[in-house]
Amino acid sequence: MDRKEAIRYISLLLGGTLVGASSFLAGCAAPGTKSFSASDMDYLDEIAETILPETTTPGARAAQAGQFMALMVSDCYDENEQAIFRKGMQTLNERSAEKYGNPFMKLTPAQRHALLVQVDDEQKAYTTTQKDNDPVHYFRMMKELALLGYFTSKPGCTQAKRYMPVPGKYVGCVPYQKGDKVIA
Repeated sequence: MDRKEAIRYISLLLGGTLVGASSFLAGCAAPGTKSFSASDMDYLDEIAETILPETTTPGARAAQAGQFMALMVSDCYDENEQAIFRKGMQTLNERSAEKYGNPFMKLTPAQRHALLVQVDDEQKAYTTTQKDNDPVHYFRMMKELALLGYFTSKPGCTQAKRYMPVPGKYVGCVPYQKGDKVIA
């Protein structure tokens, strides 16, 4: 095989890889958000913000936890879990309307907090009596995703935790003072 022939084969090989990659990526253009509308993601942002509100550090809304939740549910949960999660979104709105006469998005922050505390208490009671084959409670899914989305986001890692950029030199023993943030 001469040099020109080798270059032609490499070009075909790399060209085919790039064409295949673009076709593959075109099918994944909007990962995770295909089945959730923008209003759904806003709704999930508000749920996450109620769980992790803005204080001296940014809240879950700043970390776009709603978009993260939508991505994880769409791409990582099976159909049964997705149905539980979506039904939970409806249930939360229905509970909000029953208790306060408004959907969750129209409640005051104090009302949202009170409702989620009540639902979280129910979730904890359900989880303690849950059998092995019982489905997971919808609010447990929401809360876990909100926490995961927040603490793996840039605001969660760099502002809510004590951020130590990597790569950098390894320091095996870092001084810790009582009250310091967790190291990210």
